[in-house]
Amino acid sequence: MVAKFQEDLKQAQLAKDETKVSTLRLLLSEIKNAEIAKGLSAERLSDEEIATIVGREAKKRREAAEGFRKGDREESAQKEESELKVLESYLPAQLSNEELTNIVESSITETGAKSITDMGRVMGVVMGKVKGQADGGIVSQLVKEKLTQ
Repeated sequence: MVAKFQEDLKQAQLAKDETKVSTLRLLLSEIKNAEIAKGLSAERLSDEEIATIVGREAKKRREAAEGFRKGDREESAQKEESELKVLESYLPAQLSNEELTNIVESSITETGAKSITDMGRVMGVVMGKVKGQADGGIVSQLVKEKLTQ
């Protein structure tokens, strides 16, 4: 996966796509930092770990864009959103609300959850099943909704 990022970075540089170049450089830097933090030198992170990093970076962009909008800084919000689009192109396809609802409901049944106090257990099961295909905030809201009905 890192090789794909590096190749896409070269292509973006040739195309003079500044947003994609800066986003991919930052992403490759974050991956390198994660490798260093894990003590990996010749070994690479798994594709799943890289997808987690991409998802984390996408979430940062989403939250930053929202914050810039609240602060009345539309230009900065648009920059964050354009970086977000680049990152989202590397993420697995997101689950539809219907698919996510089905996973949440089956996880509630599977864990035997009865009330909001079981939310942590249900969240753990659901997040293990969706693996980057759904935003944690949306999952949390849906689980809370289902457990308080």
